Amino acid sequence: MTATKKLLVLPGDGIGPEVMHEVARVVAWMSRARGISFDISEDLVGGASLAVHGVPIREEVIQAARAADAVLFGSVGDPKWVSVGFDRRPEVAILKLRQELGLFANLRPAKVFDALVDASTLKPDVVAGLDIMIVRETVGGIYFGEPRGIETLPDGTKRGINTEVYTTAEIERVARVAFDLARQRGNRVCSVEKCNVMESGLLWKEVVTDLHARDYPDVELSHMLADNCAMQLVRNPRQFDVIVTGNLFGDLLSDLASMLTGSLGMLPSATLGTVDATGKRPALYEPIHGSAPDIAGKGLANPLAQILSFSMLLRYSFGMDAEAELIETAVSNVLASGLRTADIMSPGMAQVGTAVMGEAVVRELDKLNG
Repeated sequence: MTATKKLLVLPGDGIGPEVMHEVARVVAWMSRARGISFDISEDLVGGASLAVHGVPIREEVIQAARAADAVLFGSVGDPKWVSVGFDRRPEVAILKLRQELGLFANLRPAKVFDALVDASTLKPDVVAGLDIMIVRETVGGIYFGEPRGIETLPDGTKRGINTEVYTTAEIERVARVAFDLARQRGNRVCSVEKCNVMESGLLWKEVVTDLHARDYPDVELSHMLADNCAMQLVRNPRQFDVIVTGNLFGDLLSDLASMLTGSLGMLPSATLGTVDATGKRPALYEPIHGSAPDIAGKGLANPLAQILSFSMLLRYSFGMDAEAELIETAVSNVLASGLRTADIMSPGMAQVGTAVMGEAVVRELDKLNG
């Protein structure tokens, strides 16, 4: 593993810099203990960028993201910027990165660690062993469709407009990601839409069905309406392996699935683009929790989702499955030892802060590597 891996690190706002600091420990450990060479650059996004540059993300940062082998992203969002225009809010940073880099497939695992079964609000026998992958399309659908905006009607009232739009190509490419992932997992895909009331949903179902018959007949395919999927995730989540869906439904369902695990602070994500002619695939990795401004700077944040996002980076961008598994095992062992941050705290466990949890993961990596 002599080739240097070029990483762009974007800590962002709130707890982003704190949890990213703990990932830096893991990155340094990988360099020291596993001989992986990283070329790391760092820049500002979100409210941090607004404060210095007046915009949530600069063109220079987008170009740096294009040049990197992978982007490790923290979180964006800061209530002090609530009064800025819609196109300057901190969240524009992540939306623009997805759009400019063509990051169309968001992978959101919802996995319950054995030590955290009791952290879920659902009964242990419902969530024990849960391991779902939600594949969400991220550069199409209602978040990007045109026309959109707010218009004033002749009578002086206003109307807000957002348009749900999907093409065959957009649906097919994200479905391919889901089918390919399923082949590495339980070999089952559930495609989710609202074909009963939305033409875009009807097209989604038709395209996924055609692709399955043409290229993936070995994978078990089922279809489900989005509202039923939400209900089934609460009723019997282990029936799912890979769920593939559009932007809006994916946003809602993945957050719902995340709470089956007990905490947003535990879950990573990856967002992938198209492999180019050189074999490079643009990719961004981030925890699904927000910037949590209420606890920012207090050393209370759970760094495990950010650390597990780095694990996904190793797996999907660099094919380093062994190193990714090492990190995941270290996290599992630390949880089994009884350490907890406040968001996953339960009776009888030892509550620790951000830095202690990060240090514990590195110590466990040392033990596993010995």
